[in-house]
Amino acid sequence: MLFRDSATAVAAEILSGSLFLRLTEQFVHMHGYRPGTSEARSWERSIPTLVNALNDAGLGQVEVLLEYALPLNSKRVDAVLAGVHPETGEHSYIAVELKQWSQAAPDEDDPTLCVVDAYARPVLNPIEQVRGYCRYLINFNGAVAGNGHRVRGVAYLHNATEYGVAGLAEVGEDSHGELFTQQRRGEFLDYLVTHLSPASGADAADALLNGKVGPSKQLMSVAAQEVCEREEFVLLDEQKVAYRTVLGAVQRAKRGDHKEVVVVGGGPGTGKSVIALSLLGELYRQGVPALHATGSSSFTTTMRKVAGARKREVRDLFKYFNSFMTAEKNSLDVLICDEAHRIRETSANRYTRAEHRTGRPQIEELIDVARVPVFLLDEHQVVRPGEMGTVAEIKSAAAAKGLQCHVVSLDSQFRCGGSDAYLRWVVRLLGLEAGGPVEWDPDDRMQLTVAETPQELESFLEGRRAQGYGARMSAGYCWPWTKKVPPGQSLPADVVMGDWARPWNVFGDRAVAGAPPAALWATDPAGFGQVGCVYTAQGFEYDWSGVIIGPDLVWRNDQWITDRTASKDPVFKKSTPDADVDRLIRNTYKVLLTRGMVGTIVYSVDPETRTKLRQLVTGGQTAPLGV
Repeated sequence: MLFRDSATAVAAEILSGSLFLRLTEQFVHMHGYRPGTSEARSWERSIPTLVNALNDAGLGQVEVLLEYALPLNSKRVDAVLAGVHPETGEHSYIAVELKQWSQAAPDEDDPTLCVVDAYARPVLNPIEQVRGYCRYLINFNGAVAGNGHRVRGVAYLHNATEYGVAGLAEVGEDSHGELFTQQRRGEFLDYLVTHLSPASGADAADALLNGKVGPSKQLMSVAAQEVCEREEFVLLDEQKVAYRTVLGAVQRAKRGDHKEVVVVGGGPGTGKSVIALSLLGELYRQGVPALHATGSSSFTTTMRKVAGARKREVRDLFKYFNSFMTAEKNSLDVLICDEAHRIRETSANRYTRAEHRTGRPQIEELIDVARVPVFLLDEHQVVRPGEMGTVAEIKSAAAAKGLQCHVVSLDSQFRCGGSDAYLRWVVRLLGLEAGGPVEWDPDDRMQLTVAETPQELESFLEGRRAQGYGARMSAGYCWPWTKKVPPGQSLPADVVMGDWARPWNVFGDRAVAGAPPAALWATDPAGFGQVGCVYTAQGFEYDWSGVIIGPDLVWRNDQWITDRTASKDPVFKKSTPDADVDRLIRNTYKVLLTRGMVGTIVYSVDPETRTKLRQLVTGGQTAPLGV
C-alpha cells in the first residue's frame, strides 16, 4: 500500500499538492524504481475523482487505501475503501479499479476481454479484473476469509459515458464486479452509501492490513485437483488475459480449421506454470486433446507424479519437448510448452535413431504438432548452451509458416513474497539490468539475509523448517558431482567448504539411502539434506531458499567476474564462448535466488564477495541470524 488515510484527509493532501509526491516516494521505496509517467498521470486524474465522490456522499471518514498490495503477489488494487456497513455494523470493504477510458468494447470472441484504442491487444475487462481482486483477497486475507460478503468490487470508469462502454457488462455483474461510469455518478454515490456508513473506517482498515495472510497455494500441492477436478488458482490481470487468449485461439482454430501460436513471457514467479496448469485442466475437463511439455526432466517427472497420482491418463498428459519428432502435424488441438526457454536447436540426442536425425528445428516440431501451440518462457532463465527458446525465435518460426502469433507479457509476480523490489534487486545485483547493484531496502514482503558460513546457512534453514516452513539449499555448479553411487552406499559429500560438506542432490531417477531422486528433490521433504543445482531447482519454489554462490562468480574491483575454470558444469565446452558462459552463470544465480516464497539466505565462498553482499544487504554489519 502506498498511502492510507480518511477520504477527508486524502482530499486535503490533494489540495496541498503533497499526495502525489508521497505516493511517488513510497512507490520508489517498495519497488526500487520510479513510477512510469502514465501511472503517475493516472493517480493525478483518477484519485481525486474517487475521493470527491466519497466526500460528496458524506463518507469523509471512510478510510482510503491507495495502491493496496494484494497478499503474496505484486499486484495492486487502485483503491480499497474500508468502513462500516450501515445496516449490519460489520466491517465493509470495496475494491475499486479506476479507469480513465472514455471508450471500450468487449472483444468479439470473449467478453472477459475488451478492446481499448490505447492498447495494441485486448486487455482484461475491468469488471473481471476487480472481480479477480476480490476473489484473491478473500482467499488470502484472514480479515475477510470466510466472510466474502464483506468485500465488494467496482470498476469506476470516470471519463466514460454509458454509450462509450456499452457491452462491457456482457461479462456479467455481481457483488464482486460492478461497473459505473461518469454518466452514472449519482448511482455510484448511492452505491457507496448503501455499503459504507459515515462512521470512521479506521478499525476496518486496521483489521484488513493486519489480517493474517493465508498460505499461498504452491503449484505442486494442488496440481492434481487443478487438472482433474476444479480451478484452484485465481488468475489476475495479464494471467487471465493469457489464459483467455489461448482459449480464444482454440475456439477460432476449431471454427476456422487453422492454426495460431501464443507466446506468454514473464520473469520468475509471474505465474507461467500456473497458467499452463490452469489451461491443461480446463482443456482436459472439456475433453479437448491437449498435452503439457517441458525440457526439464525434474519438472515433468514431478508433474507426472503429483498431478497424475490418481489417474494414469493424467500422467500421460505430461511430455518432453523431444517427444514429437515423429508426430503427425496437427494431431493435437493444443500443446502447452512450459519452461519454453529450454527449447533446444533440435530434438536429437545420442539415443536418437539415425532415421530420425533430420536436423529439423525443435521449435518447428512443436509448432507443427498442434493447432494452437502455446509457449511460456523467461529468456533470463536460459542456463545451458544450446537453449534457444526466445520470443523472437518463436515469432520468426511462426512467421515462416504464415501463422499469426499472439504475445502476452506478464509483469506481476507471485514468488518472492510478491516483492517487485526483491526481483529488481536480484537482476541489478547480477548485472542483468543496467545500473549496477543497489543496497537492499527491506520491505514487508520478502526477507533477505547473508550467512557468514555454510554452517550458519544450514542452521538458519533448519530453524525455519522447525517453524513449519519448507526450505532447500542450492549452489552454483562448482564442485565435482559423483553421478554413480554403488547400491547400499550413501551419497558422497561432494560439496565441500572447509569442515562443512554435503552431497549434491541424487543424480538419476532412483532414491539413494533415503534421499529422493533428482526430479523430486525440490518437493520431497527428504530433499533438504542435499544441495540442489540449477537443473533440479529450476521451475520449482519453496518457502525459504539458501543459495551458495561458488567461486565461478566473484566480486572484484567494483564488478562481477565470472571464472569459467571454477565451474564443473559439463555443459560448458571449450568451444562455448566466454560471453555465453558469463551470461549463463549469471542466469543460473538469478534462477537460484528467485526460488524462495518467503525469504532467501545467501552465502558466498569468496570473502570479498561476501563482504560486498553484506554491504548491500545489511549495510556492512554482520546481522545476527535467529534460528
